[in-house]
Amino acid sequence: MHDLRSDTVTQPTPAMRAAMAEAAVGDDVFGEDPTVSLLEARAAELFGKEAAVFVPSGTMGNQICLGVLTSAGSEVIAESDAHILLNEGGAVSRLWGCQIRSVSGHNGVLAPDDVAALIRGDDIHYPLTSVVSVENTHNYAGGTVWPQESLDALSHLCRDRGLALHMDGARVFNAQVASGVPVSRITRDVDMASVCLSKGLGAPVGSLVVGSAARIHAARRVRKILGGGMRQAGVLAAAALIAIEEGPALMAHDHRRAAALAAHLAGLPGLSVDADSVQTNIVFANTRAPAIEAEARLAEKGILVMALAPSRLRFVFHRDLDDDALTAATEACTALFS
Repeated sequence: MHDLRSDTVTQPTPAMRAAMAEAAVGDDVFGEDPTVSLLEARAAELFGKEAAVFVPSGTMGNQICLGVLTSAGSEVIAESDAHILLNEGGAVSRLWGCQIRSVSGHNGVLAPDDVAALIRGDDIHYPLTSVVSVENTHNYAGGTVWPQESLDALSHLCRDRGLALHMDGARVFNAQVASGVPVSRITRDVDMASVCLSKGLGAPVGSLVVGSAARIHAARRVRKILGGGMRQAGVLAAAALIAIEEGPALMAHDHRRAAALAAHLAGLPGLSVDADSVQTNIVFANTRAPAIEAEARLAEKGILVMALAPSRLRFVFHRDLDDDALTAATEACTALFS
């Protein structure tokens, strides 16, 4: 089997397992785990932020950010297919008493004028707009990267209007590799960002939240409220340290394979693929037959993918897939969709 369902399915490498077994640990809730502290310091350095905090998951990371940046009764502006809107169980409303106001982007990228039109005026009938949230790379847009000039324009708008800017940076290292822009520059004007360690980077568990020292101090309180305080978490942080150092250099191979698969699928009559839009490790293909049936037929040929809409399949490359997986996927798709 070649598993292209997600970049969350990677297995810990032998080096990660060895580091986990040998990690120096302490009680991280007390601030006494040296390996977690090392991971957080390294993350703050990479992102050019004052501080970072290690959390169990990407969803928790996003919700910690929004819990710090919002207040009850306020509103978050986000893209209409954003993870925080579609894939986090309504957490913004359940946890923080906020609502999300969505706006359609172009390949997941929001136009500042469209965002500006949604910012609420000073009227007692309206919720107060508090945060603009962006996703980089944008999953449902096909792993697309925010152009830096677009992000800069949006950050200027947020500063001018007194709004916080949050980034769901689950795959922000993919954005770094694809664009050549370091993550420290990508997130320079972002108030808080979440970064997933268990997607393209390949760690078994965990995410990071980065921001100012004051906001990360507040984030630790929110993490505790959500039950995210971990004790001897150095066994997880040890693998995450390897992932954050080694993972980015491997992503170019994932991007190359995704582009090659997209170019091949675009020539098959049973699929519709915009090969030019594939920028990172994700390929979406529209099917003529129901996607759930196509998913099952590909699985019979040893290719695991995800049907994420009635006629939409997702293929995701990651560090556990090589060129043999690319060849197998192209051959299986040729057999089924020619």
